[in-house]
Amino acid sequence: MDARRGPFDEFVVATALLTRLPVGAALSADGAIAASGWAFPLVGAGIGALCALAFFVAGTLGCGPALAALIAVAAGLAITGALHEDGLADTADGFGGGSDRAAKLRIMRDSRHGTFGILALVLSIGLRAAALGTIGDPIHGGLALIAAHAAARGALPPMMLLLAPARPDGLGATAGRPSRAVAIAAALIGGGIALAVLGPATGLIALALGAGAIALAAMLARRQIGGYTGDVLGFFQQIGEIVMLLVAAAR
Repeated sequence: MDARRGPFDEFVVATALLTRLPVGAALSADGAIAASGWAFPLVGAGIGALCALAFFVAGTLGCGPALAALIAVAAGLAITGALHEDGLADTADGFGGGSDRAAKLRIMRDSRHGTFGILALVLSIGLRAAALGTIGDPIHGGLALIAAHAAARGALPPMMLLLAPARPDGLGATAGRPSRAVAIAAALIGGGIALAVLGPATGLIALALGAGAIALAAMLARRQIGGYTGDVLGFFQQIGEIVMLLVAAAR
């Protein structure tokens, strides 16, 4: 994809990166991923909407709230290929098991998951499913899914702008650095979607707590490995999504 790509092309690139949907876009290291960052929350909203549909259909077919919630989370895993969950697990293994920066980065590159990674996955899936099951209602649960998926992905371009890549290769580095305009647009679109579907009160609380949690995760990443990798971005997304759903469940 050349430099003349437009908003639709950038949306397709974001979709190809964040989902397993066959959109026919090839990911490259020419800055296309960074430039498409403004579309991350829009793609996230679409993922959340598909998860919401799974939640609704499962409930309509007679599944209880707990089972319907697990099906909704499973739908998200299928749509994204567990992209962010894999990043969460690798980050947990690296941060928890590495003795120094080099060791942490080496462990994060290992495709095998250890104890820390498995525990992180269990907690992530369990907390999200529990939050959805607590909400119960498919309408409110569906709106929470849209908000969480959109806002959590909208936070990624700002983190890519504020932090430095932890190593010179890998997705974190080859994706490029989003411009300030792209980062601001992603945050505003993600925040706007969350406010629109959750309402101003719950939306503001969810966004504030989600942003605070991601900021703490960013501080941890900077301390542990000096910046971010593709896995760390997945870690950020998971933290944001979990917190957003927990806040929605507490309403």
